[in-house]
Amino acid sequence: MKKVIKLAISIGDINGIGTEVILKTFKDKRMFDFCTPIVFAEHHLIQALNQNIGLDKQSFNNIGTIAEAKAKKINVLNCWKERVQPQFGQSTKEGGKLALLSLQAASKALKNSEVDGLVTAPINKDNIQSKDFAFPGHTEFLEHQHQGTALMLMLSEQLRLGVVTGHISLEKVSETISSELIFQKLTIFHQSLVQDFGIRKPKIAVLGLNPHAGDNGLLGNEEQRIIQPSIEKAYDSGMLTFGPYSADSFFSSKNLSAFDGVLAMYHDQGLIPFKTISFGNGVNFTAGLDIIRTSPDHGTGYDIAGKNKAQESSFRQAVYACYDIVKKRQEWTELNNNPLISLEKNKP
Repeated sequence: MKKVIKLAISIGDINGIGTEVILKTFKDKRMFDFCTPIVFAEHHLIQALNQNIGLDKQSFNNIGTIAEAKAKKINVLNCWKERVQPQFGQSTKEGGKLALLSLQAASKALKNSEVDGLVTAPINKDNIQSKDFAFPGHTEFLEHQHQGTALMLMLSEQLRLGVVTGHISLEKVSETISSELIFQKLTIFHQSLVQDFGIRKPKIAVLGLNPHAGDNGLLGNEEQRIIQPSIEKAYDSGMLTFGPYSADSFFSSKNLSAFDGVLAMYHDQGLIPFKTISFGNGVNFTAGLDIIRTSPDHGTGYDIAGKNKAQESSFRQAVYACYDIVKKRQEWTELNNNPLISLEKNKP
């Protein structure tokens, strides 16, 4: 397995903090020891935005194809020709258009196996909408472009958290969840923990939907009708799944240390405690697909864009996570394609 991976980076909204956190991440030259970054953008824009960051101009390599990428450089692959000026803090049609051009080009490179993984800078989910992007976010777009069924996983040192329903309104959650959907998400979660994180027998906790997990039907019966049967089906299929647990009391250090993953029923049920515990170092990983994509746990940051105030810690963690998952999946694939290696590795 090669040590250094080729890493695609989509630029996100140019009026936000995406470019700033990208450049600050690779200001640390140690990042080049394990990845060769390829930023899908336009080189004049990147070099102009770098003025506030202070990277040496020699750190950049302007390329037209991925084959031209050089190690120890921030490679900028040109996705458009016109020169543009960012309007920091503003939501503009141009910002959405360029974010999509970058994402489409990076996704195509992934599909063609020209790069090993993708880290996406934040987009504005409103201004990117078009005939080519009619999705709630990155996760759904990439699911449409690639093979598999996506599961949004939030990662940190303390927690791996997935959600059954993602970017939908709260009023639609109850009508959307089903035993079949929860079982599907548990299956994807389990497989990802095995192949992407190297956990042989992962334990997954499942949260209830209602307060106090329904209180035996007093506060709602989705736990009894829908969630519990899916947990039992997954367990009978060989997955170590437990619950449903009451979400309001689950997120203690003792509980988190007892499980390898937690499955929440809806976005804010999982993301509020996750960001409380891990904000600034959290990573969004799109599990379940044939490609590997991560992103930071923050948005466009319009309020601080262009002011050199953005913290790059979450983006850096997204780069680390992408590298680690690429390597784990390569190892898992090699072991499963060669039973002799697998037997040797698992000897006592």
